[in-house]
Amino acid sequence: MSPAQPEPAQAPVAATPAPTAVATTAPVVPSTAPIAAPTEPPAAAPTAAAVTSSTVPPTATETAAAAPSTTAPVAATDKKPSTAAADEKPEPQNPLTERFSEAEWTALKAFRAELPNILAEAYPDKPNAKVTPITLWGVKIDPNVKDARASVVLMKFLRARNLSVRDATDMFVSTLRWRESFNIEAALEEKFPEDIFGQLGHVYGHDKEGRPVVYNLYGANKDLKAVFGDVQRFIRWRVALMERSVALLDFREIDQTIQIHDYEGVSLSSRDANSKSAASEATNIFQSHYPELLYKKFFINVPTLLNWIFWAFKPLISANTLAKMTVVGTGHHALKKVLLPHINASDLPERYGGEAKAF
Repeated sequence: MSPAQPEPAQAPVAATPAPTAVATTAPVVPSTAPIAAPTEPPAAAPTAAAVTSSTVPPTATETAAAAPSTTAPVAATDKKPSTAAADEKPEPQNPLTERFSEAEWTALKAFRAELPNILAEAYPDKPNAKVTPITLWGVKIDPNVKDARASVVLMKFLRARNLSVRDATDMFVSTLRWRESFNIEAALEEKFPEDIFGQLGHVYGHDKEGRPVVYNLYGANKDLKAVFGDVQRFIRWRVALMERSVALLDFREIDQTIQIHDYEGVSLSSRDANSKSAASEATNIFQSHYPELLYKKFFINVPTLLNWIFWAFKPLISANTLAKMTVVGTGHHALKKVLLPHINASDLPERYGGEAKAF
């Protein structure tokens, strides 16, 4: 091994001129490559390019050739938004749709895409159901045309089912089928006995934001057996009253009502099997087929012993609807305290502490 040791010792002396000349150039290449590699990791060519650029200044041709590569991505980026904009037209808007959240719009577009299938399922006996517009609550819903008022109506079914398109579809189909089997038009045209139903329900005035106010006076007719003796007649009358109140909504600025249920004159003895059956069926109909049309519901003049009515129906009512309900006692002071924040005195009947000379 001793003869090999002198050779390394002599190599630096003999190679001294060469390393000196290379040292001025070679370090430039390694120092450039490690820096360029992290910034442009996918390309293997940059090493050669780095050597060239470190030894030869870029020509005008190379500079011009580099320019298009910087502008091409911009041109590609510009195309994508224009294509998306062409694919999706702006949604028709009104004051109510402008309040929709992004999640609601997403669900609505998916729901609306299902309309042809929904209509076909709801009306299996109609061969052109998929493309035939329908009218619900005075609003035309066309599966082929976007409309702001139609969007408001469809959104009610989505909100009632927590924006689940599948569940909203089931609810909408069920509602359309029910309306046809119930025959809404016939109920609206039916003449109900004035002496029995004349004082039981009224649509009178508006709240401070323009919502119609519906009054149900369950004790206005003391002969409750006459009122509830024919349960299905009572249901038809009650649905017709609901339809007349909904007809006052424009679905542009106003899409809900306020309901006041007055229990003055109602006692425990008046709650027979028929009245309970009627109340239960009406509750089920309105919750299943008139979603999100209620802003507030007040139960007023409720005797202490009748508070159980509210709690008895609690399991049948959704949490969202339950949050809109308020049970109030008796007396003008109690009623005014609860109702006047929502209804102007000029629109509130005198019997409830207001100034309006109503029913």
